[in-house]
Parts: sequence; C-alpha cells; structure tokens
Amino acid sequence: MAEKKKKLGLIKFFKSVMSELKKVSWPTKKELTNYTIVVLFMGFITSVGIWIFDTGFRALLTLFM
Repeated sequence: MAEKKKKLGLIKFFKSVMSELKKVSWPTKKELTNYTIVVLFMGFITSVGIWIFDTGFRALLTLFM
C-alpha cells in the first residue's frame, strides 16, 4: 500500500514539474548567446583581476620574507 502511494506521489510530482516548466519564459537564441558572452567575459575579467591581486600579494610577501 505504501509503495502504491509513493508511486502516485512521484507521478504527481513529475506532472506538476512539467506543468511549471510550460510556464517558464525561455530566452531566445539571440538572448542566450548574449548572456553566454557576458558570463564568459565577466568570468575572464574576474580571473584576470584575481591573478593580478595574487601576483601583487605574492610580490609583497617575498619582500617581507
């Protein structure tokens, strides 16, 4: 009996997931391309910034040691 309830609950869950996914406003191909470019660019800028700070702190530490 509990197994049957579990299966029904699982089916209900996936039906509600599918229902919610139909309500999602999906981006167009152009929007997706623009968002991807922005994320990659910001990731690159962030990694360069971290690299610069890391190099500077390493140089400071070598002066004191």
